[in-house]
Amino acid sequence: MQRACPPVRHRVAVTHPETGRKALFVNRNSTTHLEDVTERENDLLLPFLFDHVRSPEFQCRFHWEPGSIVFWDNRAVQHYAVADYYERRVMRRVTIAGPPAR
Repeated sequence: MQRACPPVRHRVAVTHPETGRKALFVNRNSTTHLEDVTERENDLLLPFLFDHVRSPEFQCRFHWEPGSIVFWDNRAVQHYAVADYYERRVMRRVTIAGPPAR
C-alpha cells in the first residue's frame, strides 16, 4: 500500500488560492505526525487539531433527497460522513482542475 500511496509532506495550515482564507489540512485517517515538534507535542497537538476540524461550528449538514447533488471544495473542506442512514446511496467523485491550497 505504501508503494501505491507513499507518504507525503504538506503544510498543516494552508491558504485557499481563490479566497485567501486559512484552513487546517489535517485528517485523522492520514496525518501521522507533525514535523519539527517533539513526540509530546505531537501527542497533544494532533488530537486537538483532529477534534477542532470536526467541531459543529465548521459543519454543514445536508439532508439527502432523491436527485440531490452536493459539491464541496476539498482544498478547504473535509468530508466527514456520519453513518446515520440505511438506504443505498450512489456517489461519484469528481476532481475539478485548479491550483492546490498553499
